[in-house]
Amino acid sequence: MLPVIDIVRRPAFPGRLTSQHWFASVLAAMVLLIGVATFVGAELLARTTEVSNRLNDHIAPARTAAAELTAAVVDQETGVRGYLLSGDTQFLEPYAAGVAGEQQLVARIRSLLPGEPLAELDVVVGQMREWRERTANPLITARAQASVPAPLVTGSKASFDAVRAPLDDLDHRLQVLRDAGRADLEHSRSVRNTVFLWLVVALLLLIGLIAVLLRVVVLRPLTQLGAAVRRVADGDFDHELTPGGPADLARLSADVEAMRRRLVGSLEESRLQAAELHRSNTDLEQFAYVASHDLQEPLRKVASFCQMLQRRYADSLDDRAQQYIAFAVDGATRMQQLINDLLAFSRIGRLHADRSSIDLETVLDRVLDSLAMRIEETGATVSQPPLPLPVVPGDATLLTQLWQNLIGNALKFHRPGTPPQVTITAELDGELWTFTVRDNGIGIDSEFADKIFVIFQRLHPRDVYTGTGIGLAISKKIVEYHGGTIRLDTDYTEGAGLIFTLPAETADGTQDR
Repeated sequence: MLPVIDIVRRPAFPGRLTSQHWFASVLAAMVLLIGVATFVGAELLARTTEVSNRLNDHIAPARTAAAELTAAVVDQETGVRGYLLSGDTQFLEPYAAGVAGEQQLVARIRSLLPGEPLAELDVVVGQMREWRERTANPLITARAQASVPAPLVTGSKASFDAVRAPLDDLDHRLQVLRDAGRADLEHSRSVRNTVFLWLVVALLLLIGLIAVLLRVVVLRPLTQLGAAVRRVADGDFDHELTPGGPADLARLSADVEAMRRRLVGSLEESRLQAAELHRSNTDLEQFAYVASHDLQEPLRKVASFCQMLQRRYADSLDDRAQQYIAFAVDGATRMQQLINDLLAFSRIGRLHADRSSIDLETVLDRVLDSLAMRIEETGATVSQPPLPLPVVPGDATLLTQLWQNLIGNALKFHRPGTPPQVTITAELDGELWTFTVRDNGIGIDSEFADKIFVIFQRLHPRDVYTGTGIGLAISKKIVEYHGGTIRLDTDYTEGAGLIFTLPAETADGTQDR
């Protein structure tokens, strides 16, 4: 009775992620971190660029404009004072240019620092407007009409000096803005560098975490599965595989476990079959022993006593009795031959297990010597290959019996009145030697191509051709025992042709299978 092999269904393992999902999650986490780092880095760079641009494009030019504003204000006072002292109208040109420059520079400073409260600039503009309205313009008008006393010129300079303090305050204010901008720029750079450093650290930590996670979640279960599979492959078929790790690895482990169970069931089935085969071989050996001793002894007695009866009472027996005794002797003799042939068939592969390098040329010569009398009686000719037959690995006794059966059949089944002609060829085809044995005899119909190799199958009556019909069955078993094949050459129609193969011998003297 064969064991029932368990068929394990493919489990689904709900709740477990597959390796693909783990890798997708890891990639998503990395993409997310890189996206956050890119966004934060872009914001920090934009902030740093904004602070740097404000410092370089607004505050610094504003300070330059403030210095130019101071020069324009001084030009106004210098021009007015020169005109008052000399009366030369050329001194009014710096004054007019200073007024125009003051207006432009004030507008530029305000445009460079929009939204910045510049009270100092408003004070400068107001005081300069007041100085021009109350001091500079009245003095210029008075000087155009008459000379201006020196005390008034000195008073004009004193009133102008009051404007310098707001100018200094404006310059100080712009210095404060510049220092604040530099500090802000340095702070932005420091924050940027710190954030970038932490992003790099976080990325490295994430990569390390991913490596550890993949090792724990994926690689470790895969390594354990590989070790378990190797353990089973090494022969420990009772070792059960426990599904672990991601869902796909767990399914793979379950599939391997199912395969292990089927393999264990097959091994158990093979053990049972081997035990049954061992019992059959034992029974066969017992049968061979009985057949070779106990069965043949009664047959020999039957044949011997029938022959004795025929010789002693030959004068008393009529022709019919003589015929009956001849039938009994012939039946006992054929029974002995059948038993001997059956024993020979059963012993192939059991008693003949010696493997060595066999020179088929020597084997063929020995066979032809043993068949020399029959060859001479039939007038047969046996054509051998121009080159010696090869050396093949095998058993000398079995290969001798093979050639003897094939050539003996070619001599036996010849056409009446026609001398047999047997042709032998040999050709190396890859790792196999292919041999052909063809004759010019009665031939074999292709419809019997398989039947001729069946034990005790005959195509002709016993009174026409002798034998038990086991010769080709033995030949087939010998060829297959050596790892070859044998078949009828159905393309050959001039007689019977048989083709068989034998493995060639390798360079190291072993059989090439």
